[in-house]
Amino acid sequence: MRFRHPDGSTVHLAYCTNVHPAETLDGVLAQLRDHCEPVRRRLGRDRLGIGLWLAKDAARALITDPAALRGLRGELDRRGLEVVTLNGFPYAGFGAEEVKYRVYRPDWTEAPRLDHTTDLAHLLAALLPEDVTEGTISTLPLAWRVPFGAAAAQAARTALTTLGERLDVLEELTGKSVRIGLEPEPGCTVETTADAIGPLTDLASPRIGVCVDTCHLATSFEDPATALAALTAAGVSIPKAQLSAALHAEHPHLPEVREALAAFAEPRFLHQTRTRTAAGLRGTDDLDEALTGAVLPDGAPWRAHFHVPLHAPPAPPLTSTLPVLQDALARLVGGPAPLTRHLEVETYTWQALPPALRPRNRTQLAEGIAAELVLARDLLVDLGLKELP
Repeated sequence: MRFRHPDGSTVHLAYCTNVHPAETLDGVLAQLRDHCEPVRRRLGRDRLGIGLWLAKDAARALITDPAALRGLRGELDRRGLEVVTLNGFPYAGFGAEEVKYRVYRPDWTEAPRLDHTTDLAHLLAALLPEDVTEGTISTLPLAWRVPFGAAAAQAARTALTTLGERLDVLEELTGKSVRIGLEPEPGCTVETTADAIGPLTDLASPRIGVCVDTCHLATSFEDPATALAALTAAGVSIPKAQLSAALHAEHPHLPEVREALAAFAEPRFLHQTRTRTAAGLRGTDDLDEALTGAVLPDGAPWRAHFHVPLHAPPAPPLTSTLPVLQDALARLVGGPAPLTRHLEVETYTWQALPPALRPRNRTQLAEGIAAELVLARDLLVDLGLKELP
């Protein structure tokens, strides 16, 4: 979906296909047929943006077979889909029964991460619509926090410097500019937007900035105004933003609140949980640790890294951090010029929701994704952007 900002630039809105796990090219093609096109039709749109997730094997198949890449581009066109952004965070296995810490490997200290992201950049340059010259890729924020010492930091910096140089060459060859956004996430080396400023200013590459995920922003109790102002002041760009909402519990000491939270503690993904104390932010790596241990104070609200549907916050006594998303979005695109032009709805946890809240079939999933996009569209229109055909 495309929108005209009051300054005349185009802002793109997509939804991320990592909600439809597929490891192979055949699986990706099936996603387009079974999920993405039905969402577009439900919205009544001739064109729908998707934030494509290409696992390692699917990306390699496309890189090594130009005919397959042309075929994917043809399928996108035929089904009324367009790609201006890729989700390069998960490397493989995102649809496994247990993902947890595996999603952070390989990290930016390991050669496969650089190779895979380079592949994605070349693929994105080939998949961009004819009238679009800039693409974006979100990626993990260097690495999980441990172990990560000085040597690891230097290895990651070297890899990102190499990537920036490769992206320069790619633009010279294709005329397409691809930018990368490190996506701060709780528990990682770069947990907050503030954590990103040092590494990215040291790197000093215009190709590499921050992908602001509003669920992660909220989970870490970051104030959107403060976070975005600091990035702007430091000269750190925001290639893309992911529109997502975290799980919020206002009174985690109450038994009924803990019971409600327990329904969201599931075995597939990590749900890092945070609270604010007088001594600063405290947290656990997963929601079940917060619920069963005595390590997380419960005298103040908890937030958990669980991407809940934007249009359907959980029932009381829980809620979502949608207000944080709204605040961040207003600051990202509601000003005289947009801070980013690529927006991606990223609720990948539909099948990890408590059983009663999960979609039971493809139709219900398409309805849910379409409803999220409608909410995002309405927020953009309310901010003064004009939806384009």
